[in-house]
Amino acid sequence: MLKFDHVSKVYKGGKKAVNDLNLEFKKGEFIVFIGPSGCGKTTTMKMINRLIEPTDGTIYINGEDIMKKDPVNLRREIGYVIQQIGLFPHMTIQENISLVLKLLKWPEEKRKQRAKELLTLVDMTPDYLERYPHELSGGQQQRIGVLRALAADQPLILMDEPFGALDPITRDSLQDEFKKLQKKLGKTIVFVTHDMDEALKLADQIVIMRDGQLVQCGSPDEILRNPADEFVEEFIGKERLVQAKPNITTVEQIMNSKPVTITPEQSLTEAITLMKQNRVDSLLVVDSNQVLEGFIDVEMIDQKRKKAHLVSDILQAEIFFVEKDALVRDTIRQILKKGMKYVPVTDENRRLVGIVTRTSLVDIVYDSIWGEEEIAQ
Repeated sequence: MLKFDHVSKVYKGGKKAVNDLNLEFKKGEFIVFIGPSGCGKTTTMKMINRLIEPTDGTIYINGEDIMKKDPVNLRREIGYVIQQIGLFPHMTIQENISLVLKLLKWPEEKRKQRAKELLTLVDMTPDYLERYPHELSGGQQQRIGVLRALAADQPLILMDEPFGALDPITRDSLQDEFKKLQKKLGKTIVFVTHDMDEALKLADQIVIMRDGQLVQCGSPDEILRNPADEFVEEFIGKERLVQAKPNITTVEQIMNSKPVTITPEQSLTEAITLMKQNRVDSLLVVDSNQVLEGFIDVEMIDQKRKKAHLVSDILQAEIFFVEKDALVRDTIRQILKKGMKYVPVTDENRRLVGIVTRTSLVDIVYDSIWGEEEIAQ
């Protein structure tokens, strides 16, 4: 789908920003370019849509040399999202999303329908179409920037640190949202970041660059298990844990499939009994269809027991959870970063199917840090 054949970029004065880059990627892959500032990652990305033109070599999209295409038409066929998303303040959200569609001369009704469809992909309702950018939060504006790039259904999307300016919580949820969206739509994404956690979370293929040179390209697991050299090791950071067992990759493989649950209609007395019986200090709350609604814990019961009687009275609905095909290494990172004792696991419809606790991760973390060392002794 995307191929770099001996591609170099030399600026005036002889500075070589990119040197003899050879890479090839399949359709539908999420490709992340990463490296220190000035390593050539953004220059490489901008050469794909000819915002910067290569000095030597050839870039092919679906077997076609990009230099043989009209640059304006080329850019219309490629989505582009940057950190400063550049929504036009005087245009409605609908007009912002369908900007490229207008240039492509889509009829107005078709443009509106497409904008409405896209909003549903990121759980935003059609009433946002008539709002203006200043009425949206930073995270919502960023979603619109991404949707604008998806509007014309281009098969290739370029993204230059699109989530870099967001707060960590919004950034985390947008990363999850966008990865799901990319899988669902089958787009090929070229994504530039300086954040290794973001690269590990999103990428199918990570391209690590340094001083304009390709240092290593591979899947996140390949790079974590077999870093090419000391630079890659240092850049990844030795504190990032990855499971040593190659056959364990998703949380479904290590979760406890029988978490202790309670329904919102049950009483707090029943909740206390359940906690005692199962020797736990919190319970996951599910409805009659096993859909995860939140959690309660001992502290919440203690604080509100005099005024509350039912689980629904004290239920905490805001809860971090992962889907069953989430990667173990991402879940380890979240547990450590957020200081959580456990993470509920759901299916794609938010039905509770299991739980991953710190205890479930002990063997994996143990093997990651000490396993080989112990065997060697």
